Amino acid sequence: MAKASLSIIQALKKTAANLEKGSQYQWGHMGSCNCGNLAQVITNKDKAEIHKSAMRRHGDWNEQLIDYCPTSGLPIDHIIDEMLDFGFTRADLSHLEKLSDQNILKNLPLEKRHLKHNIKNDVVLYLRIWATSLENSLLKDISIENINLPEKAISGLVTV
Repeated sequence: MAKASLSIIQALKKTAANLEKGSQYQWGHMGSCNCGNLAQVITNKDKAEIHKSAMRRHGDWNEQLIDYCPTSGLPIDHIIDEMLDFGFTRADLSHLEKLSDQNILKNLPLEKRHLKHNIKNDVVLYLRIWATSLENSLLKDISIENINLPEKAISGLVTV
């Protein structure tokens, strides 16, 4: 899974918010499906450009990720490069397209774990749960004892 970072969390939340606010969602369209909407946030490319880039090779996002080659020169591989450089893994993106990462799904109540990969509200829920999971992971590693404050800030603190 992607390493917990503020940029990853923000990208997931922004993608979810965009979908909630009405960003076009169409699972069969490479630029406005699950990965396509995340790619829009990360690359600042529009859905048409992402879709056009993907059409140079056959297959959906899962097949594109399997066929991915960083030296191919294909536009979709440049988009995937940007997403990988951002901090996502190929497995993350494959799971996002199918809403299938068990580490994310286990954070849902049992009755809600059967998300449908092509339902916008399920995608939003998956993105939000993923972001929350990464936030919790990030917060778990923060310790107040490990924070180094400048001496000037410490001198102004009042002890009780």
